[in-house]
Amino acid sequence: MKKLLLVRHAKAVHDTSYSDFERPLKHKGVEDATLMAERLKSHSIIPQILVTSPSIRTDATANILSQHLSLPQSLQNEKIYDAGQQTLINTINEFDDKYDFIGLVGHNPGIGQMLYHFTGDMRDVSPGTVALIEFGFEKWELLSGGTGTLTWFSSPKDH
Repeated sequence: MKKLLLVRHAKAVHDTSYSDFERPLKHKGVEDATLMAERLKSHSIIPQILVTSPSIRTDATANILSQHLSLPQSLQNEKIYDAGQQTLINTINEFDDKYDFIGLVGHNPGIGQMLYHFTGDMRDVSPGTVALIEFGFEKWELLSGGTGTLTWFSSPKDH
């Protein structure tokens, strides 16, 4: 069985002195990513590895999660940055089958689209939100529309 943790990067600055790719997390974003890491840990939702967009805000979010969940360094995948739905599906389908539980740290609208594509569940995926989807397959390449079940969902806005 494969499990996919979808993670939208935490809140980032909207300062025009940065390019979109270089936008860092706000202080609140760092706090929210830390909160979500601790929430995941308290629910024993710990992926084997994180795959992240290489943008500053997603990489920083992934690093906070990795540190708090005692994970190895996240793997950067350039395809995730600014990816459309089909690119994200292809990226997930190419994940290494040696991993049964992978976290994907990315951007909206892609993360929200993946949640809906795999589960049919339409949710507000605000910055820092995480969604756990489970699939009854042994190979990542078999994941497709409507084949997943949303088993856990949380955002920093939840109390």
